[in-house]
Amino acid sequence: MTADHPETIGENAYRRIRADIIFGRIAPGQKLKLDWLKDTYGASISTLREILSRLTSEGLVTAEGQRGFEASPVSVENLRDIAALRLLLEGFALEQSFAAGDMEWEARIVAAHHKLAALETRMRDGDLSQTEMWKRYDWEFHQALISACGSKVLMETHAAVFDKYLRYQMIALSFRGDIAANEHQILLDAALKRDAATAKTVLEQHVQGGVEHALATGTIGE
Repeated sequence: MTADHPETIGENAYRRIRADIIFGRIAPGQKLKLDWLKDTYGASISTLREILSRLTSEGLVTAEGQRGFEASPVSVENLRDIAALRLLLEGFALEQSFAAGDMEWEARIVAAHHKLAALETRMRDGDLSQTEMWKRYDWEFHQALISACGSKVLMETHAAVFDKYLRYQMIALSFRGDIAANEHQILLDAALKRDAATAKTVLEQHVQGGVEHALATGTIGE
């Protein structure tokens, strides 16, 4: 938001609640009581109902009829479905972006990868204090890769699906160390060479590897 268009209380509450669900500060299945939300996020009950309805439409909140709302539960099946959808969208967008990307696109990718790689190095050295920032940089890098695809709708849809995938990664605190970092490097190199075939192959390994690693932690459930 700019000074000319400051963020409203409702927009601020929506953004914060959504982030808290995605980053696991609101646990899967946690009841979202309106009084607690009002005290925590500072929005009115009517505004909160609108926010919860919006998050329900995004699949991050589940309506329980007369019993109110809860953060959507997680499951192995749901994670696999989200991963498959992410691969479908991102793989298609990669091809479009690689074909249309210019020097400005390359600069965005290199800059995003630089931040991600620096944080991954710290995490491989044992510093896990910035896991949320790591996933933000991960999101930025993958969004940069497809940012020349030419479709705002595709970008927005991919971002929404990526957020759901990211939620599982945060719940499982799933970091694959050198493997993930090397895959990111290969994706960068493939982008700069416009090698979409290699990028799509590595992307599938990257996403499916993330799924299996998350499931191996035993935190997702059935």
